[in-house]
Amino acid sequence: MIQEQRYKVSRKVAVVGALTNTLLAVLKIVFGWIGQSQSLIADGVHSLSDLLTDALVLFTARHAKEAPDEDHPYGHGRFETVGTLVLGGILITVGIGIVWDAAERLFVPEELLQPEPFTLYVAAFSILANEGLFFYTRHFANLINSNLLRANAWHHRSDSVSSVVVLIGIGGTMLGLPYLDAIAAVLVGLMVAKIGWDLGWTASQELADAGLEEESVLEIRDFISKISGVKSVHMLRTRKLGGHALADVHVQVDHWLSVSEGHRIAEVVQYGLIEGVDVLEDVTVHIDPEDDEEGPSCAHLPLRSEAEALLDSLWAEITCYEERKRVVLHYLSGRIDVDLHLPTHCFISNEKADSLRDKFQTAIDGSDVFRKVQIWFG
Repeated sequence: MIQEQRYKVSRKVAVVGALTNTLLAVLKIVFGWIGQSQSLIADGVHSLSDLLTDALVLFTARHAKEAPDEDHPYGHGRFETVGTLVLGGILITVGIGIVWDAAERLFVPEELLQPEPFTLYVAAFSILANEGLFFYTRHFANLINSNLLRANAWHHRSDSVSSVVVLIGIGGTMLGLPYLDAIAAVLVGLMVAKIGWDLGWTASQELADAGLEEESVLEIRDFISKISGVKSVHMLRTRKLGGHALADVHVQVDHWLSVSEGHRIAEVVQYGLIEGVDVLEDVTVHIDPEDDEEGPSCAHLPLRSEAEALLDSLWAEITCYEERKRVVLHYLSGRIDVDLHLPTHCFISNEKADSLRDKFQTAIDGSDVFRKVQIWFG
């Protein structure tokens, strides 16, 4: 539902941008040609390239809204990232082309053009139209947190700035500085290429699974640490996906908690983060009985069936072991601690209970697997 809404907003913004850019491209190229302004023609080509980017916004937004499937279990948000990367590449290419053409004319004075006065009005109209598009697109980009729309908004702002440069270039040429129009075209091309580089770099970092900004990571840590039952937070990792982000985190709780209580804490962390931190779309929570980032690993220890077989061989001859009710295993600090639950009739006195526990403990003292045992009666 959220992705569907994002698509509808992106589609509306792209259509408005496409119609406006069509009008601007026609006006600037036609009147730039008639009025002999190289910088205005370059600005018109820039606007023409915007039509392609608007189509790209529509294409990527339509695919990004699709639900997760077998081939894309995390959804299709990367389409938006790829679209932003392609958009950056287009801007770089357009910018280099504009600079190349204008620079060639600078070294051949007879090819420099003398703009007509009416080209000033076309450049001024372009500034107003692109500023309007910038604020319009940025508003909806922030509304749905879309990097692709945000990139397109700054594309419109680049058009506005480039039209300001064109206005200055045309005006300076008309005042007797014949090189200024071509120089303005070079500056426009450089600005376009710089914006393309910035957008492409940001998108490439996202494709490389760059994490969230430090401020967002601190917000996530602070949120988790305030949840009841959480002792510490470690191994927090984040990555961006389109306009959202994913996170996975290890949360330490008391080792004696039940599995169900640990699961409940994980649910509170997961859904609380998704609801409380706007940018997060999905969170994976790993519950730990200790800080496994620092302590010895338990990865080498046997699972229950093998562990119980070892205990059977060590404790088989000890009184009451055959009558055990439950064996609880705690995997901590590279060893296994055991809670052994025996029936009530095995408890005779405190002294006998202590003696019985010592027998169980002595039997495992030389083990590389087990560390200590606690006995419970009842």
